[in-house]
Amino acid sequence: MAYIGIKPAESFTSFATQTFSTSATSSYTLDHAVTNENELALFINNVRQQPGSGKAYTATGTALTLSANTASTDTMYAVFLGRALQTVNPASGSVGSSQIAAEMITGQTALGAEPADTDEFLVSDAGTLKRIDYSYIKGGGAHTLLSTTNISNASEVDIEANIDSTYSKYYFKLSKLKCATDDAYLLGRLKVGGSYKTDSEYQSVNTDTRANGTTFDNGTTETMSGTYLQIQNANGQGNASDESFDHDIWLSNPADTAIHKFVWGLGQGWRSEHAVCQHRFFGSYKGSASAITGFRFYMNTGNISSGTIQLYGIV
Repeated sequence: MAYIGIKPAESFTSFATQTFSTSATSSYTLDHAVTNENELALFINNVRQQPGSGKAYTATGTALTLSANTASTDTMYAVFLGRALQTVNPASGSVGSSQIAAEMITGQTALGAEPADTDEFLVSDAGTLKRIDYSYIKGGGAHTLLSTTNISNASEVDIEANIDSTYSKYYFKLSKLKCATDDAYLLGRLKVGGSYKTDSEYQSVNTDTRANGTTFDNGTTETMSGTYLQIQNANGQGNASDESFDHDIWLSNPADTAIHKFVWGLGQGWRSEHAVCQHRFFGSYKGSASAITGFRFYMNTGNISSGTIQLYGIV
């Protein structure tokens, strides 16, 4: 049918009711005002009473008057026929899973990545359904990926973003690095006080183990104080198409200005004569205890032609 004005919303209807505490009286007060007794149905002991003057009851405003006193053992309730309550919401507990359409989930495509911190989940808290941000329930884990740097023929690679007081340790994962010059080796410098230090305040120790044909030897140990960290031993890397090197490097407490910081790592690669080689090193910058805010990687000669460096924070 046609409507004048806005079409009424689909609604759920229920009648207001009132239960009375009975006693030896004929006068009661209604919860809702009525024009007359015909606007409510009155039940005494579950028997509907006849409305009207000279009959079972009359009503006007909030005054309900019975034609005879009730007893305290009677039960009495009223249904307000003129007070139908409508709402666009169904009654509590009246909707089951079969009544909910799939479209209630507006984004049904599965996530292809970790949820954002502000994405919400539903949880039951002692039977009460609540929303909670993903940031409160995600696992912290041991490592949090902070950045990924893909290298293309770079003379220096500086990793600076996210090195602060957030984590107590930072982990640099160097993967499939290739050097442009044969027999080159990897060095490092730290950013202290806003610049990469080039003074003779670095101390580092490096030991390599390498294979020569069918035998292995301990190679050499180099202890040095100089203008850089000796990440790889001077027994350099090869630059053939099938030769590369990996490193795992850790930096501890970079933002702690009360102590000198430590850096250490382990790496492996192919030497220029096609021999596998492993490098182990540790070192520090002893010039000051200022915060470290960056790490520079470079070869002793030539460029880093390719590879990836990922930075992780460790709780």
